[in-house]
Amino acid sequence: MHFITSRRTVRAAAVALAATIPCVTLADPAQAATQTQAQTAPSAPKSVRVHDGHLVDLPVRGGTATVDAATLRVTARTGKGEIELSAATAPGRPGKVTTTADGARWTYPGTGLTVTARSEQGRLVVSVKSTGATDRTLNWPVTGTDRGVSALQLPRGEGLSLPVTDAFWNSDRAQLVNSDLDMSSALTMPLWGHSLDGRGGVSYIVPTDIGTSLRSTSDHGRLRTTATHRFSRGEGTTDYTVAFALTDGSPVAPAVDYRAWLGQHGQLGSLRAKIDAVPATKKLLGAFHAYTWGDARTAEGVKKLRALGVDRMWLGYDADDTPMDAAAVAAAKKAGYLVGPYDSFANGQDPKTSDAPTSVWPDKVYPDFCVQGADGKPVPGFHDRGCYLSSEAFEKAEPTRHYLADRTRKMTANGADSYFLDVDAAGELFRDHSDAHPMDQARDRANRLARMKRLSGEDRLVLGSESAGAWSNQVLAFDHGSATPVADGLWKAQKDKEKWGGYTPAKAPGIFFKPAELPADVAKAMYDPAYRVPLFETALHDSLVNTERWELSYDKLPQQKTTRALLAMLYNTPLNFVLDGKSIQERGSELAALQKYFKPLHEAAGTQAMTDFRTLNADRTVQRTVFGDGTLTVTANFGSKAHDGLPGGCVDAKLRGDKKPRRLCPADINR
Repeated sequence: MHFITSRRTVRAAAVALAATIPCVTLADPAQAATQTQAQTAPSAPKSVRVHDGHLVDLPVRGGTATVDAATLRVTARTGKGEIELSAATAPGRPGKVTTTADGARWTYPGTGLTVTARSEQGRLVVSVKSTGATDRTLNWPVTGTDRGVSALQLPRGEGLSLPVTDAFWNSDRAQLVNSDLDMSSALTMPLWGHSLDGRGGVSYIVPTDIGTSLRSTSDHGRLRTTATHRFSRGEGTTDYTVAFALTDGSPVAPAVDYRAWLGQHGQLGSLRAKIDAVPATKKLLGAFHAYTWGDARTAEGVKKLRALGVDRMWLGYDADDTPMDAAAVAAAKKAGYLVGPYDSFANGQDPKTSDAPTSVWPDKVYPDFCVQGADGKPVPGFHDRGCYLSSEAFEKAEPTRHYLADRTRKMTANGADSYFLDVDAAGELFRDHSDAHPMDQARDRANRLARMKRLSGEDRLVLGSESAGAWSNQVLAFDHGSATPVADGLWKAQKDKEKWGGYTPAKAPGIFFKPAELPADVAKAMYDPAYRVPLFETALHDSLVNTERWELSYDKLPQQKTTRALLAMLYNTPLNFVLDGKSIQERGSELAALQKYFKPLHEAAGTQAMTDFRTLNADRTVQRTVFGDGTLTVTANFGSKAHDGLPGGCVDAKLRGDKKPRRLCPADINR
């Protein structure tokens, strides 16, 4: 199955942040290059209607939604028939349904749950509040149950669109079915969606992502999904909201809807505004990203990279005993590069035995700032090293003790103008049971946002973090990791030190530098272009610069190099590398050639929204994107056969004003 996104649709909702998404017709595969046309939505009732005692009709863009208070089943009537947005569940016997100014309200006596359903900006918004004293869970909505559903969209990393009958994704090999994805950390955006054959699609947004997970199951060979929310006073998750929208059914429609939702709620960042606030941010445009080791951290190493013709880079260095010195930082700035340290505010260890400088803190930060579990014991840190440090403890201490400000000042004393703060925008959120610094997960997130805002605002650093969740898009300029749709098998592969490499030698650790081969199923789940769609870029391309995980450098996975290069150019996102003196000498020219091609494209479109995504053939091997109002058009051929003159394994990019496309065939570089 293949889909087309109407540029008119995307621009209306994604660029202008229109309130809703008009319904459009899905294209037939035989007409893959034909743009779809918007359809006239049937007139919707102008008020809420309650009938049969338990059915609530509400107007939505594209039709009328009906919520059954008895079962929480949700359907929608559109010009093309009825769609089931959620199957029934068992919330309990409802009380009387009463109308409100914009919807309806009812309770489930004995459960402590109160439900409101309303129309908002063309969406159906259902909120459930728990007033009970005991924790409880609600498994709802139950989606993908309509027999017309053809694909499931998930924002795992950059994004996936999975045919619901695909044998691979319904099998254990893909490691998706029967797994619970935490919506606050395992997904880059709090959403999912479905496409339906010939009847548009549905978007689901969960603004109350904390406490919510999403489970995919296989029902007679068809993928279906169920959200589960845990209501807990202690966790601060007593409110649960799901916003439903009818879409055009394209594989990026859920992200179009989410972008509009962010804009309507004042939560959409702007890379252009970040450049205005911190001018050094402009150096991200056209830059590839690399972590440096050994000689690449020296002024001489930087000069060698610049001599190859690389005129834009983000250079980072790990937290060890050989950071970039002032001379290297000065050379990087002179070359036009951004340069910054890796740091983490998340880990604390005993200074006498710590294995990382970033885990050493003054006074009694360790162990006094450790997050405490429900058992009163410190929560072990990553790989069971030390403990996770409480963001609430830091925020309480910061006005007088300045632990974070002092750390940042020390880390940038060499003149660094960028900063990479690990975990803060990605990692697991914590509830801290400490009496001295209690917090729930929402408070943890708020604290992280506050300190990241200080780094990018007050300290005027070009800030990045790991695998950024969409909730951090206003404070970050870049991230490392949100482009990678990690499959669980990746972690298992990385534990095989013989094949993957370990943390030696110190100046070029094998875990980063040693080429490796992904298991076939992991490679398929992560990099098969037939399943990849730019959800993250559709929503946030002009908000922050997005790359793959930093331990998955471009050279780490030789078999995926061409695919990853084509994806980067198609999505207008940088490639990332790890560099030492040897790699600059042996493969620096390849980096330079790729960066030379990428730079003018990203300079022109890096601050523009992705306004169109489509596939041009039935097997989805030829894909096209558009940025801005035609500022940049990119066509990538992931297949082995030429398509309309574009050879397999190549990409054509055309900037407005170009007389002919600019072609790149990554496998031919340095051949």
